[in-house]
Amino acid sequence: MSFWNTCILTYCRLGIAGLSPKAPGTAGSALAALLAPLLFLPLPLWGRLLFLAVIVVTGGLAATRAEILLGRTDPGEVVIDELVGVWIALLPLGAGQWSWPGLVWAFALFRLFDIWKPWPVHASENWLPAGWGIMLDDILAGLMAMCCMLVLRALGWV
Repeated sequence: MSFWNTCILTYCRLGIAGLSPKAPGTAGSALAALLAPLLFLPLPLWGRLLFLAVIVVTGGLAATRAEILLGRTDPGEVVIDELVGVWIALLPLGAGQWSWPGLVWAFALFRLFDIWKPWPVHASENWLPAGWGIMLDDILAGLMAMCCMLVLRALGWV
C-alpha cells in the first residue's frame, strides 16, 4: 500500500481508534471528545466552524477513498465522521465554557443519536454517495445532540 493510502486510512481511523476490535465508533467518539479541549474548544466560534468544514470535506474525500481501499461500503473502522459529530455536539460549549460533564454529555448524546439513528439520521446514509453519506449521518446525529446540548446549557446543566 502506498504512503498516501496509508495516511488516508490513518486519518479516517483517527490513528488506531478505528481499529478497536469492539465498538470502533465509540472509540473514535471518545478520542474526539478527549481531543476537543486541546484542538477544538479553544478556538473562537468562526474557527471551530471553519475547522469543522475542513474536516467534513477532507473526511468525505478520505472516507470515499477508504471505501475503495478496504473494498466495502461504510467500513466500521472509518471514524472521522464520529469526530465531526462529537465536535458539532460540542459547538455550544465555547472557549472557556466547557467542562468535563459537558464533554461527557456531548459524547453520550452523540452516541445515542448515532446508534439509535432516528429519522433523518438513518435515511441520510443513502442521500449522498460513498464517503459523503458516511459523513452526513454523523453530521445530523451531531446536530441533534447539539440541540440537546443547547437545552442542557439553558437549564444550567452544562
